[in-house]
Amino acid sequence: MLHIYRQIRALKGFQPVVLCQKRENTERFPMDDVLVLPKPRTHQLRRLWQKQILGRPITIYRSEARRIAQALQERHAQVLHIYFGHIGTHLLPLIEISPIPVIVSFHGADAGVDLQRPSHLAATRRMVEKADRILVRSESLAERVRALGCPPEKLRLHRTGLPLEEIPFRQRSAPADGAWRCVQACRLIAKKGIPCTLHAFRDFRGRYPKATLTIAGEGPMLEDLRTLAGSLGIGDAVFFTGFLSQEKLRDLFAESHLFLHPSETGPDGDQEGVPNSMLEAMAGGLPVLATKHGGIPEAVENGVSGVLVEERDHATLGAEMIALAGHPERYAKMSVAAATRARTQFDLRVQNEVLEGIYRECIEESPRSANR
Repeated sequence: MLHIYRQIRALKGFQPVVLCQKRENTERFPMDDVLVLPKPRTHQLRRLWQKQILGRPITIYRSEARRIAQALQERHAQVLHIYFGHIGTHLLPLIEISPIPVIVSFHGADAGVDLQRPSHLAATRRMVEKADRILVRSESLAERVRALGCPPEKLRLHRTGLPLEEIPFRQRSAPADGAWRCVQACRLIAKKGIPCTLHAFRDFRGRYPKATLTIAGEGPMLEDLRTLAGSLGIGDAVFFTGFLSQEKLRDLFAESHLFLHPSETGPDGDQEGVPNSMLEAMAGGLPVLATKHGGIPEAVENGVSGVLVEERDHATLGAEMIALAGHPERYAKMSVAAATRARTQFDLRVQNEVLEGIYRECIEESPRSANR
């Protein structure tokens, strides 16, 4: 994921070594030191046995854990940072024997999906117990992780960081001809609330018939969303671009007027942390209309740097879009406030200083460090 890659590349006081099971997209994500530890040849059998027959989360073999621990020692690693809670659970045998301090970071869905299953919940709690530090991207995530039994002294807030020097601010003003350009950028999955976006846009276009909506991203809901747009009578004004490169996405943001992101809790319990695309849109001065969901209210000050409505309330979302478009001065002020909020709270350099401080804290305080 791009935000993780940025974080790793921006480290100053630590030299990262990336451990993975396979390497892809090397041109887009060049790294200096990557150690590939392939899955065992029996991983499909393991998946069948652990997940399908035993009904528990898939974890690595003890032999794999020992091999990774040996690799950490050979690289003279000082701290192990595991991204995503469910990967931490997958690596639980490693965490239990790791020769160095272990940090696990939660990002959103990994603090909710599948945890209604007793075996998954038990394994996740065990992982949280054994890790030296747990990182969360938002206070809302912190609440969910605390509910897993995470001691407060282990928990640290570490927000997403944006490379602000790459995101130019553009002061927004209302289009004189009423041709509002709305955008949503995300995976086309349930928790992103895209049907809510389409219903709200239908209402908005009733007032502003020249308005358009661009939805950037890929996902399993594409055809259903195309069908819904057609049934709502807005098919000619809604454009699905598929995946966009970072450069093209920023160009899209620069030429847009409103960013929509009405996230909602998915049927599997999936929730947002703080959406990265939303933060980038804000940093560039794009006002946001979103929902009171997950970590979004921690990034968007309702009525100041954006507008928040309740989940699945497309009627209010559409009404708020119309109200904002009808007040050009408020809209222009919100553009500045959105950028200010993103730039003061989500600066990559500041957040990486926080992260490196957590790394040093772990190295100094963990009993594992004393045993090395």
